Amino acid sequence: MRDQGLLFVLALFFSLAAGLVGCIALMRRMLLAGDVISHLALPGIGLALAFKVNPLAGGAATLFLGTFLVWQLQKKTGLATEAAIGVIFAAALAIGAAVTPREELAESLFGQLERISPAGFLLGLAAVLFVILSIFQLRDQLSLSIFSTDLAAATGVKIARLDLYFLLLFSLTVLVGLRFMGALLASALIIMPSATARQLTNRLSHFFLLAVVASLLSVAAGFLLNALVFKFSTAGPTIAILSAVLFSFSLLGRTR
Repeated sequence: MRDQGLLFVLALFFSLAAGLVGCIALMRRMLLAGDVISHLALPGIGLALAFKVNPLAGGAATLFLGTFLVWQLQKKTGLATEAAIGVIFAAALAIGAAVTPREELAESLFGQLERISPAGFLLGLAAVLFVILSIFQLRDQLSLSIFSTDLAAATGVKIARLDLYFLLLFSLTVLVGLRFMGALLASALIIMPSATARQLTNRLSHFFLLAVVASLLSVAAGFLLNALVFKFSTAGPTIAILSAVLFSFSLLGRTR
């Protein structure tokens, strides 16, 4: 019971970070590219399971390695972020599918509500708080670079470095979500709450607030429904479905 409580609290904090990161990703037109980033963890998870080590450690290794490769490919070739991620994604997915043990594949893709140690909880919480604080610290530079990269560069913003920072923050957020969302759904709470909020407001401050609220509601309701009704081994699919339902309601509200 204590483990479930720690996972629930960590998931709530994860939803805060996911909502904020998702808003920046949407404004930078990186949502679909960000969806692919979560799949970069699959080869590491598969290799970790094959060698009987911590899957999150393996997922973190390939996730951050893949993120750095995406940044290098984008910087050196001039490819758009989506194209660079697509190249890395194809290789990562193929390797991940090849090395992940078949009996562990579903857990790798959709998450597993496994035991969490107090140390693991504190590490996850520290990672989420780091993402949130970093987004607030970089918000002016990110906003300026979204408006105009030339203007941002003229004011001293290192655009390439800022791109790397944001990709790493995105990947760190995905890494925290791997435990209960899995490699396939880890980015769902980054994509859908921000898309939901965008349908409901054109004001920037309201946009961030609504995205965080939508993300929190999806996680809280998803965990409760999974525990009381569905009783799946992971709450990830339930959370993703509820997030999609909220997006559908936002479309209905926009058409009125």
